[in-house]
Amino acid sequence: MRIGIVGYGKMGVLIRNKALSKGYLVPVVVDPSSQAMEVTDRSLPPSTGSIDVFIDFSTPEVVVDNIRHYLEMNIPAVIGTTGWYDKMNQVAGKVKKSSTGLIWSANFSLGVNLFFYFLKTAGRVMNRFPQYDVMIHEYHHRHKAESPSGTAEMIGGILLDVLDHKQKKVTGTPGGKVGESELHISSSRGGSIPGTHEVIFDSDVDTITFEHTTRKRSGFAEGALLAAEWICGRKGFYNIDDMLQSMIGR
Repeated sequence: MRIGIVGYGKMGVLIRNKALSKGYLVPVVVDPSSQAMEVTDRSLPPSTGSIDVFIDFSTPEVVVDNIRHYLEMNIPAVIGTTGWYDKMNQVAGKVKKSSTGLIWSANFSLGVNLFFYFLKTAGRVMNRFPQYDVMIHEYHHRHKAESPSGTAEMIGGILLDVLDHKQKKVTGTPGGKVGESELHISSSRGGSIPGTHEVIFDSDVDTITFEHTTRKRSGFAEGALLAAEWICGRKGFYNIDDMLQSMIGR
């Protein structure tokens, strides 16, 4: 497989190294500002030869234009860039009209997405026991810009979908009491923590906690490459949950 990487920050570097270790070729690396010797282009080239798939970890300002470029070249893409979701419907419509495929996620860690899968099941069970309140807390390194994390936001969306008594997410420090219908998402920043997410179901008598802890960032690269393998040969607009469902077979 011949992979083009767009965005050569920490994730781009990890993906390239992991791809090469798996025997894949990475002939195109695009980044407008990186001075790394591996970068081949400052912007997407008009012709990319025989690239099989692009993996995009660029920026929200350029990713929609990048996607349009992938569609014009008829090359499938894996989109790990975040912050463009207000244009989701627009992008989905264009992809569905094209003859290629696109898969996106705010988090390509296989473990995190299995965590999501378990939480959907757990949430449906806990929906029958409203005496358990639920909250989300996440920890990340002090350099992380967004708070709460995109992953915590996704967990919140999953729980709102399956819990009848929760209707709204509340982030940050509440100005007062958290309402019964509100799902509180809190965050801590410090040190070099790569990422820990907790979902806590709490009642008067006990507490049930689900937790995922990232130990190595290379897990994100593994997931992005798995998505690249999966999207090749497919048409349509997918998220990582679609991929996971196809792999589980349910």
